[in-house]
Amino acid sequence: MKELQHLNKYFYKYRVQIIIGILITIGSKLFTVFVPKFIGSIIDVVNNQLLQPEVDETIYRAELLKFILLLLGSAVLSGILTFWMRQTIINVSRYIEFDLKNEIYQQYQKLSLNFYKKNRTGDLMNRISEDVGKVRMYAGPAIMYSINTLTLFAVALVFMFRQAPMLTLYTIIPLPILSVIIYKISSEIHKRSTIVQQYLSKLSTFSQETFSGISVIKAYGIEPETSVNFDELSETSKDKQLSLVRIQALFFPMMILLIGLSNVLVIYIGGKQYMNGEISLGTISEFIMYVNLLTWPVATVGWVTSIVQEAEASQKRINEFLNTKPEIQNHNHQLSDIKGDIEFKNVYFTYDDTNIQALKNISFKVNSGETLAIIGKTGSGKSTILDLVGRLYDVDKGEIQIDNQPIESLNLYSLRDATGYVPQDAFLFSDTINKNIKFGKENATDDEVIEAAKLAQVHKNIIKFNNKYDTVLGERGITLSGGQKQRVSIARAIIKKPQIMLFDDCLSAVDTETEEKILNNLKTITEGKTTIIVSHRISSAKNADQIIVLDDGHIVQSGTHEELINIDGYYKELYLKTTK
Repeated sequence: MKELQHLNKYFYKYRVQIIIGILITIGSKLFTVFVPKFIGSIIDVVNNQLLQPEVDETIYRAELLKFILLLLGSAVLSGILTFWMRQTIINVSRYIEFDLKNEIYQQYQKLSLNFYKKNRTGDLMNRISEDVGKVRMYAGPAIMYSINTLTLFAVALVFMFRQAPMLTLYTIIPLPILSVIIYKISSEIHKRSTIVQQYLSKLSTFSQETFSGISVIKAYGIEPETSVNFDELSETSKDKQLSLVRIQALFFPMMILLIGLSNVLVIYIGGKQYMNGEISLGTISEFIMYVNLLTWPVATVGWVTSIVQEAEASQKRINEFLNTKPEIQNHNHQLSDIKGDIEFKNVYFTYDDTNIQALKNISFKVNSGETLAIIGKTGSGKSTILDLVGRLYDVDKGEIQIDNQPIESLNLYSLRDATGYVPQDAFLFSDTINKNIKFGKENATDDEVIEAAKLAQVHKNIIKFNNKYDTVLGERGITLSGGQKQRVSIARAIIKKPQIMLFDDCLSAVDTETEEKILNNLKTITEGKTTIIVSHRISSAKNADQIIVLDDGHIVQSGTHEELINIDGYYKELYLKTTK
């Protein structure tokens, strides 16, 4: 249970509720154990009346009524306390589930972009849903039934030993055998549970990718192949599940067999003792009820063991991510005032997941309020520069300075709050257009949203929709065209009014006329703000204060538009192609 020690902080947090729950559980089981004793007493009263008819009948009736009332009182109190037992311990498990999911989600938010390149979305989702669900079963039902079992055994065995020590010894003979069987099977359950959770993650990932890429699957007509792959994965997952279920299925038959054996021993040994006058008929009935009363707790030993093993396997998977240290750390917890001066000094950067060196000895400076345009072929390192400015990655070598300070020394959240980023692949959430634009500024007014949409040249498209700005977009903004998604993404950055604006080829899906309108609007919007524009088009770069041309991670040209069109090189070639 080493991995499950992570939950100890939550048990401490809810210690008051847990202690109350334990006390209520003990109380409920105490009253439960009284029930067989009173039934045994009732049987003895009736049996004595039959054997001694000469005794006054009113004495037996008074005694019988007393035990019946005690029986009813014990049953009612046991029921009430059992209800409150569930209201305390099971509720705590839900609180722990809530806290653990939030802890995982907060950790997911802290982890760097590189982490998400190495892990699939389906696996991330499975750990915060399926795995946390398994852990909750340990934090609630497993603990509750364990307390039930311990209390029942402790109290019931005391009662049984006081009544008939020898009969009690024969009754509990099967229990050590059961313990050995549970121990042997538990380790196998742990192994198989881990494999099952891994395949659930694979299924979640495959399904998520299939639904997200359904348009590509349909366009290429590969539905049959996709179905075959899903069937194969489902079949393997089913086999792993059945393998786990088979080993779990050994518990209950074994327990029923051993409990049945205990009943046989009670009837046989108890019957002999009754005939010898050592015990009463009520004691035999009482023991049979005790054995059957312990049937479910003994059965839950196997079930609880299975829950704990599955929870251990799931918590281990959760801990793998919780123990992952974010590569990007916030070293300054004081807010930073960002003005927008940006300088790269001999920067080198390599993506460790692909080992591709994206930037090699990059140096340039952009003063606050200036605009820098970056031109270059695909894969030349343009987008990487924007990622480094937003500190989505840290450089391998060299230094990036913001306002003449190393970027690592700035408050990370101040830096990102001062940055507006429009990615090449615009990502929109499954929400209304209004809320997607407000993602840039949560407390923005509707007028501000409309103004931002107008500046991004998407307002006229939006008002043609049936629900206008309240139109709910499909997953990843699939409702909109590529150009519309890009312009909504631009509106989201505009409404934020950041000090640094980063545009990553965000006009690639827009026609030249609309592009020109947006660029003219951006001149006004970006005035006094530091702006970096990545593009393949001369039209997006020509008005920049400074232009750099990248090729294979190197700066091969730099200057203004007028300077570069008069120098032989990539920029002039691109310019001549666009003017033909």
